[in-house]
Amino acid sequence: MPNFKFYYRYRDGANYKNHNCIIFNNPNNLLLADVELIIQQKLIEDTWFYADKWNLPVLHFDKWDNEIDHTWHEFESIELTDDVGQQDIEDFLKAIMS
Repeated sequence: MPNFKFYYRYRDGANYKNHNCIIFNNPNNLLLADVELIIQQKLIEDTWFYADKWNLPVLHFDKWDNEIDHTWHEFESIELTDDVGQQDIEDFLKAIMS
């Protein structure tokens, strides 16, 4: 069964963007639709999340403007991949559900 590739980004107040993706192993053969549903249910307004609360690397820029910048990240997508990850999808799902 393939693993999962999770894409997300940070967009600052001036619309500059940092992108990242994380590969999650899928040892228990979870279905993409089920994983995506869990993620969608935990997003803020169908798009946003706090990377640190989901145990993902924070993508903020070094230069911060308190007047326009914010702390949330944007979910882009999740897809199947044959790439090998460094953590299991179940651990990620537990983090976002707590």
